[in-house]
Amino acid sequence: MSTEPEAAAEETADAVGPGPGAPGTTDGPDAAAHGASAAAARDGAETTTARDGAETAARSGAQSGPTGGTTAAPGDSGAEAGGGASAEEAGTGEATTDGTGTGTDAPDGDAAAAGEKSEAEAELAAQRVERERIERRKAERQGPVDAGAKLSGTAADLLAAVRAVESGEKPAAPVFGAPEPARRPAPEPDRQPRPAASAEPVAAPGGPAPETVQAVRGVLAEGGAPEALAPQTAALLGEGAEGALRADPWQLLRVTGVRPEQADGFARALLGAECGPDDERRGRAVTVWLLEQAALAGHTALELPRLTETLARRGVPDPDAAVQSTLAEGEALAFQDALEEPGGRADSASSRSTQDTGEEGAGDGVERPVRVLVGLERYALAEESLADGLARLVNSAPKQDGSAADWEQAAAAAQGSAAELIRAVAGHGLVLHTGGEASLAEPAALLHTAHALGLRAWAAAHGPLGRDRFAALLDASSEPAEPSSAEPDRTGPAAVTLAGLLSGAEGPGRDAEGTLDLDLLVVLDAPQLDVESAALLAESLPDGARLVLAGDPAVLWSAGPGRVFADLLAARVCPQVASRRPDPGPLGELVSGIGIGELSQVEAPGKEVVIVPVREAGEAVHRTVQLVADSVPRAIGVPAEDTQVITPGHGGAAGTRALNAALKERLNPGPGRFGGFDPGDRVAYSPAPGRTLPGRVTKAEADGLHLACAGETVVVPRDRVEQSVRHGWALTAHQAVGGRWPAVVVVLPGDAAQGLSRPWVYTAFGRAARHLSVVHGVEQALPRAVAEVPAKPRTTRLPVLLAPQVPTDA
Repeated sequence: MSTEPEAAAEETADAVGPGPGAPGTTDGPDAAAHGASAAAARDGAETTTARDGAETAARSGAQSGPTGGTTAAPGDSGAEAGGGASAEEAGTGEATTDGTGTGTDAPDGDAAAAGEKSEAEAELAAQRVERERIERRKAERQGPVDAGAKLSGTAADLLAAVRAVESGEKPAAPVFGAPEPARRPAPEPDRQPRPAASAEPVAAPGGPAPETVQAVRGVLAEGGAPEALAPQTAALLGEGAEGALRADPWQLLRVTGVRPEQADGFARALLGAECGPDDERRGRAVTVWLLEQAALAGHTALELPRLTETLARRGVPDPDAAVQSTLAEGEALAFQDALEEPGGRADSASSRSTQDTGEEGAGDGVERPVRVLVGLERYALAEESLADGLARLVNSAPKQDGSAADWEQAAAAAQGSAAELIRAVAGHGLVLHTGGEASLAEPAALLHTAHALGLRAWAAAHGPLGRDRFAALLDASSEPAEPSSAEPDRTGPAAVTLAGLLSGAEGPGRDAEGTLDLDLLVVLDAPQLDVESAALLAESLPDGARLVLAGDPAVLWSAGPGRVFADLLAARVCPQVASRRPDPGPLGELVSGIGIGELSQVEAPGKEVVIVPVREAGEAVHRTVQLVADSVPRAIGVPAEDTQVITPGHGGAAGTRALNAALKERLNPGPGRFGGFDPGDRVAYSPAPGRTLPGRVTKAEADGLHLACAGETVVVPRDRVEQSVRHGWALTAHQAVGGRWPAVVVVLPGDAAQGLSRPWVYTAFGRAARHLSVVHGVEQALPRAVAEVPAKPRTTRLPVLLAPQVPTDA
């Protein structure tokens, strides 16, 4: 999804970065950033997730040179130039991230389904129920959460303002002082707003009432806004949408794709002389919009100084008053967290939110530094709920099925780090497991062991490709450790997708209390977990269950907000088992080196790695088609249908759109009578932002476009095809994360240089199982990105929230 070095080349939202015009990546959470000028400059290019339009600032067109491996295409004699792809997916998602952003690069849009409720709708419904449950739990909390620090300055003023609001008063005067210097601000361009899946309004089967849509269409026309926005606006604002827009025209900014300048023009047309930049309604709307942009870039909250600084750049005359008004109206929450002290961790009594904190510190009379953050309620609740759920797992004793001797016997029969994993899971409710593709054998051994001991054991992968690959590994596992005291049954452990597990479409289902009916869950591709999915998962686990989060920490992060796996690794609140199984062969050697910042030349006697230098974008497209359709099948023996093309972005002369058009013309030409698609087309279907399902078009009928995705038939209604389906011969890295193909062609045109990062390259190159061709047009930008460009930082609160609840691992 997009969401795609997945979090790799990810840009942070405008709220955290310098402003429009800064170079950005398109992955990110698959998501791509959307600057005011970026959208136009990219021929409408969407960034790899739902952060469409992220642009790379430099289109160098530099001549490429080999970086390792042979320089000729497999089975071909020369190599030509090419370069001109769009920026890489911005993390957080290809926000479309696949679907991003995140994963997400697939097209924005909600799940499409005909007739019965679709998997995506079931997932959204499950998330809504779980969020209601989370909110009830928050309301039932009694007593304040200690702040862990005496509040002074901005933090104290902020607390006073919030308490004034709670008492029914309007806070007097702006409470925020001059912004402090932001900590390590990262330049970030604007991003096109794209609410996460659970934020998208799910209309009733019939959608908004026709009269409501018609009324909204009239208001939009009166204000000079596109009437095509009427259905989405009506669904978002409800029955009173017309009145809401007239009372506050800046409500239009809540609609996906609308930018502040456009909302300002709409407001001027409706309000006339009453419209001004200092309007309180505008300040609130822009504040919320910036927080949404930050979420698209992976942040769960923003530091107050950075938020006010960005509001000022957005033309808000009094940023402090705008933030104050947003908090007073309940459209955002403010928090104060203790900062990490020289000794190590942050103070253990950091606050949940200013509404819950007291002014007294931990009782020692010592003032400690705090940071003030502002975030949207949905992500704040999710992150707090996640911290509670993880603390419950860490602090409670896991269910004791099988004796300690049985677990030890199973560990003794396993090899290397698999034995460490079994021993860790035997006594702990939460365990982290890190490693590459070869390390998957260790969770497989664990699941067989747990099943033999009588535990209801399941594995959940990010997408269907990862699920099917791991299921095959489970089936192929030979003689798993089975203690003699237990009798395994015939079925064995099974693998599902995480979305299917949470929605109930796959897996064991839920018990009478609403928790998942299992004892052990191994979540693969754990870096793809965003805070909302992770919170829903943690809340769904029964008491006594064991959770193993397994994944490769070097890949792109999630399409949605948060960096759950990385935060947990840094927090050291539970056992961590690092696999010692290296990925084999030249490809394993190449990718392992990238993970530590080294792009080395590897010996590839079987043409496992091939470099194809190109000079310009047209040549890159030509060489890519030649590789997929002719060279790789002839020289490597991998057919075109098993070869995946990966490129940094959707737009540009060598982005996914250009490459897919060329590949379709060569591999499956046709008129594209149904929204540009024909039977036999490879597609990337995005049932929800941040998720991508690879598939193939089977037919098109009156009810919609019929797809075969991971062995299942999906029908996408006509009105959802443009939003939810792309051609899939070429994907962004965020869309490809979690997948693995026999052969992969990575296209790096010259204009992609600014969007490259180590996680992006690691993720893209790591999708190849047998053969990797690199269509290389970025010259020294590739080794420089691997050596010098790590993942963009994300602002999150999970480590601080966990600190008071969980003791640090030694």
